[in-house]
Amino acid sequence: MTKKFSKGVILDLDSLSNHDLDLTEIENCLPNWTFYGTSEANQVAERIKDAEVIVANKVVLNEAILTQASQLKLVCIAATGTNNIDLNAAKKLNIPVCNITNYATQSVPEHVFRLILALYGRLRENHEAAVFGAWSQSPYFCLLDYPPQDLHGKTIGIIGYGDLGQAVAKIAKAFDMKVLIAKRDKKDKREDRIDLDELLPQVDILTLHCPLTEQNTNLISKKELKLLTRNALLINTARGPLIDESALLWALENKEIAGAGLDVLSVEPPPKDHILLNSELKNLIITPHIAWSSLQSRQRLLNQVAENINAFQTGTPRNLQW
Repeated sequence: MTKKFSKGVILDLDSLSNHDLDLTEIENCLPNWTFYGTSEANQVAERIKDAEVIVANKVVLNEAILTQASQLKLVCIAATGTNNIDLNAAKKLNIPVCNITNYATQSVPEHVFRLILALYGRLRENHEAAVFGAWSQSPYFCLLDYPPQDLHGKTIGIIGYGDLGQAVAKIAKAFDMKVLIAKRDKKDKREDRIDLDELLPQVDILTLHCPLTEQNTNLISKKELKLLTRNALLINTARGPLIDESALLWALENKEIAGAGLDVLSVEPPPKDHILLNSELKNLIITPHIAWSSLQSRQRLLNQVAENINAFQTGTPRNLQW
């Protein structure tokens, strides 16, 4: 059965676009759109009161908010995770919710290897050596104070072997690396997976690609960091709370591991006094949650939102979350 909606609202477009996306497909979904760059909590109810379709990335949509949207027919989460909406309340109110998937399967794995290559290449130290005079003072054509390491022959351990974990493995194999995959839990009997405690001592690089749950908060804590070798790297482009940040700081400061590359932290945006942001460690690289955010990925994301709306209107809903 075909449904035709008239009015839609995007509540936080600035979290997706830096005025660099083509909005044509989303604009063509409905005749009337209102785009808000950001929406504070106290503004949401007023902004959605007449909307039939809501698009939100991180704006919280709880039961109290949803109850006030009397015309609402569809909520489109502009992300894979749906933790910003009360799905139980949406189901009780009979408001369908859809998300998006697989839009960053190029950008996230590539960012994983940006972090790995920057750490193994010691790019920060070598850049400083070049621009601050150490290279100019070298008696030779090169400066070998911070030699890089090859990826060839290294072992990478992957926690979370969905689309992103598999894409990381594909790139790793192109570098002639060995890939080990962690079991999801003790009940996981798949032959190509190994227990985490068994995996950790074997890897040169550990990279996280699992969703955050109550069960895996602080999945990587002091115990797990001590199981890694002193030459290992830890990479996290998934969710910040997967790592005990105090334990990671201890491990880096005490050279229990060789380095870490993080695109996520436990609180985002982080406070200025965050312990990792103020560490000044050379073996730590932090980027501001941008692994997903290539121009191409963000365009795919927005276009997929449009596809979800069009599919729902034509009676063939997709990516429904309840």
